[in-house]
Amino acid sequence: MAQVTLKNLDKSYGETQILHGIDLEIQDGEFAVLVGPSGCGKSTTLRIVAGLEEASGGDVYIGDTRVNDVEPKNRDIAMVFQNYALYPHMNVYENMAFGLRLRKYSDQEIKERVEEAAEILSVEEYLYRRPKELSGGQRQRVAVGRAIVRKPSVFLFDEPLSNLDAKLRVQMRTEIKKLHARLKTTMIYVTHDQVEAMTMGDRIVVMKDGYIMQADEPLKIYKRPQNHFVGSFIGSPAMNFFEVEIKAGKLVNEKFSLPIVDEHPYTLKAFDGRKVRLGIRPEHFQLKDSSSGINASLEVSELMGNESYLYCSTGLDTFIARVADNAPRKIGTALSLFAEPETYQFFDLETGERID
Repeated sequence: MAQVTLKNLDKSYGETQILHGIDLEIQDGEFAVLVGPSGCGKSTTLRIVAGLEEASGGDVYIGDTRVNDVEPKNRDIAMVFQNYALYPHMNVYENMAFGLRLRKYSDQEIKERVEEAAEILSVEEYLYRRPKELSGGQRQRVAVGRAIVRKPSVFLFDEPLSNLDAKLRVQMRTEIKKLHARLKTTMIYVTHDQVEAMTMGDRIVVMKDGYIMQADEPLKIYKRPQNHFVGSFIGSPAMNFFEVEIKAGKLVNEKFSLPIVDEHPYTLKAFDGRKVRLGIRPEHFQLKDSSSGINASLEVSELMGNESYLYCSTGLDTFIARVADNAPRKIGTALSLFAEPETYQFFDLETGERID
């Protein structure tokens, strides 16, 4: 069993509390991604699972075993770090073999495991080079290979791609996903990049200020964020938000009036006459003259090949529309943008929680 369970996990440094009662269950063979802004507690959570940090409260289980007091080397985990952590005086083979030598594996077993990992990661030709002779992407493959040879129950990745350029990050994302499909081992991956989280995870755990905001499948989180923070963090570009008042069957503010569709009145009945936060994804906007649209002025246009990101302002709100139209436009151009009412999402203005 390689299920990882966190129960009421707390972590404090002096009077500063980093984690607040984290409860999380990661299934055997699952690829779970912890994502959130810097300082949200995701790396601390990972390091507690690894045994590199001690929890201030709560329990960590790997399988059925409580591992709070188990040494890192005895937890049957392998960790891949952001900075590769390779020994500069050793070649690739020696780096990958080092942990196995400490565990007294035979030379033949070490050779078989290193060569198998090198083949999986396509680094066979670099086995006798030193780290300084490798590119960043090659070093990261070696760091992953050093973890693979251990054949652990759980892989831990701490922002392993943040030192790579954009093209290499995309390539390595694919390689790590292929690796997971091949090994079928539990993997916990930490990143601040929500694109990495969306494209890699079987399940995403969104964190903020030491709390779990939402844990679910990527598309469910994208389509139904449980609060304002998740909606604003997951998505590229992020969800747009407008403060509106529910009034006479309309969503109104000083600059526009939008309709409420049939399924919305029941949802919003308790908020009649009150203000709520309206969320609209950038890709749900269309360039379309409509009495139920939003009139805005163009501030910036980013051409993205077959589509454009239009940064707009109503004079009260700024927002982004992602449209399948790459016609060049001048700053200040008047635009009318429409989104189908079925795509609207609503959040409590005070609590930030989703209104369902």
